Amino acid sequence: MNFTRQWTHALTAALTILLLAGGAPQKAGAEDNGLERTPLLGWSSWSFLRKSPTAAAMRAQALALHNSGLQELGYEYVNLDDFWYQCPGPQGPNVDAYGRWVTDAATFPPQGDNDGMKVLADYVHSLGLKFGIYVTPGISKQAVSRNTPIKGTHYTAAQIAEPSVEEDNYNCKGMVRINYGKPGAQQFINSWADMLAAWDVDFVKIDGMKNSNAPDVKAWSNAIRQSGRPMVLDVTQGNFTSAIASTLIQYANQWVFAPDVECYRCEKNGSSYPLTSWTDIAKRFRYVAESQPFAGPGHFTDYDSIEVGNGSNNGLTPVERQTQISLWAMGAAPLILGVDLTHLDKTDLDKYLKNTAVLAVDQDSIAAKRVIDSGNQQVFAKKEANGEVIVGLFNTGGTAQEVSVPASAAGLSANAGGYSLHDLWTGERKKADSTTIHAVVPAHGVVLYRVRAM
Repeated sequence: MNFTRQWTHALTAALTILLLAGGAPQKAGAEDNGLERTPLLGWSSWSFLRKSPTAAAMRAQALALHNSGLQELGYEYVNLDDFWYQCPGPQGPNVDAYGRWVTDAATFPPQGDNDGMKVLADYVHSLGLKFGIYVTPGISKQAVSRNTPIKGTHYTAAQIAEPSVEEDNYNCKGMVRINYGKPGAQQFINSWADMLAAWDVDFVKIDGMKNSNAPDVKAWSNAIRQSGRPMVLDVTQGNFTSAIASTLIQYANQWVFAPDVECYRCEKNGSSYPLTSWTDIAKRFRYVAESQPFAGPGHFTDYDSIEVGNGSNNGLTPVERQTQISLWAMGAAPLILGVDLTHLDKTDLDKYLKNTAVLAVDQDSIAAKRVIDSGNQQVFAKKEANGEVIVGLFNTGGTAQEVSVPASAAGLSANAGGYSLHDLWTGERKKADSTTIHAVVPAHGVVLYRVRAM
């Protein structure tokens, strides 16, 4: 991904104009489909399983999530990323009689008349969990060359395709643009959504999106709606600018515009470890700050996977793990784990992932404002419905330092009696004076307070 600071500024400006003009139009999509009223909690295959997902591996991860105690806290989505479909080469994914991708039966075997995806979804659902899947925009070159019919119509793949315009399918390749001005184009996406609905899919990630894919976002939203099955729509980017902003707000439940959190350059010995690095976490501070005005029930910015759960294989120190979770929580971001759930580190699980006081900060659905951005000090704050204020004091530097914020800047009303501070990581409670909230914060660390007037 080649995302730039210029785009985030442009996005901020565009979305601000949209909101000042009265907000996103109240049509199909995030504003009224009833889904993701709080940030989504779950797990995704990409960070750990990467290019080798199988039905057995996915079942093992789903069972581990079920047995870990995380499901009881709301972690319920088990999302299969790329490499679930047949990809014979650069001519694009294999397709069925109607031009839709074909499940790789070698890794996701069918049972009777049930497709391998339906079989996997049934298992995930049997655990009380939800199942997500991955797609990319466009139509496979194989469908175009075979001129497959579009289900339920007399139109064909070649009639809706723009063969000269390649779409981003990062690994398989071979996808070309759909011309939504052509009859049959929406019906093709409808047939996709109907197929996913028949598999009992609950979440659709559409990856590799650009500004010019705005019609795909709308088409997928409309297709999901007509399918009759509620499915979260997650839009992830290859290269966005502000031109797609209003479409995302109107039609998507969540979106990613930050680079991948995985540290591909760090991986050793052919494994997925270490999963990330401090550098990849630290760059998120400005993304969280610049996206703050746009998160809310039904539409959240996703800052990519939470890489906490595998101890040293996370690629983060214990302090940095607290920082990642805290930053995502302050941004009211989806918390989608990327770790190997079958080998959870006990400290990561019990101390970090099961910290319900911190989880509540995320699940309030309120994105914090950045109130201090000075050197190595970052402070984010947000006011809860009950009047309490959550304050995150972050130190991005390499040595411990005191981080402070005026109480008024954090959104606290003047109070001569001072404030009660509840440290959400340590559980400690103490009193602060009437003018500042401060703490000594370790290198790359955070102190996360819930503050109320005394």
